[in-house]
Amino acid sequence: MRAILPFLSLGTAVQALYFFIDGTQPKCFYEELPKDTLVVGHYNAEEYNEQSRTWSKHDGLNIYISVDEVFDNDHRVVSQRGSSAGKFTFTAHEAGDHRLCFTPSSSSGSTGWLSAANPNGGVRLTLDLAIGESSEIESSDKTKLQDISQRVKDLNSRLQDIRREQIFQREREAEFRDQSETTNSRVIRWMAIQLVVLGVTCAWQLSHLRSFFIKQKLT
Repeated sequence: MRAILPFLSLGTAVQALYFFIDGTQPKCFYEELPKDTLVVGHYNAEEYNEQSRTWSKHDGLNIYISVDEVFDNDHRVVSQRGSSAGKFTFTAHEAGDHRLCFTPSSSSGSTGWLSAANPNGGVRLTLDLAIGESSEIESSDKTKLQDISQRVKDLNSRLQDIRREQIFQREREAEFRDQSETTNSRVIRWMAIQLVVLGVTCAWQLSHLRSFFIKQKLT
């Protein structure tokens, strides 16, 4: 079934809608886009819980998004698999019909996606499309670049702090090494002096004892 989304108007067009998807069957729409048109889509998928009878999100719910250029033998320009909520963007490089398809997959194990109790289908997908949203994208990209630039500056500042700390530690190590060498040289010098004094003392005592014994023999 061919569904047409009348999104285009003068300037940036924004359209929000929700629809139901039966099980894992893809839901497709067609949109005729002018050349060089930027399209930004935000989606949010919810699965029907039969026990609580409510729509809810969970980690096992994924959405596969594809965008094909119908006029160019279904050339695919978007092939993206994401979580239950996310964003996709593409640019129409040529004017013509584009087919947007959304295919859900779930690990919940629910078997009653399409039943009499739930005739609308097992997944409710809310879709916001903005066409011609170049200024917002540029602003968002600029903000991201500014954030990245600020993070790089912070990292450089931290690296400079680490480098200064390393230089300080090396200077402390060099100073401690010099002090250790000076102390060791002083200890060695003092030991040499002690050995010299001890040697002189021993020589004097031996000389004194020799003289004493000689005198004792003479007497």
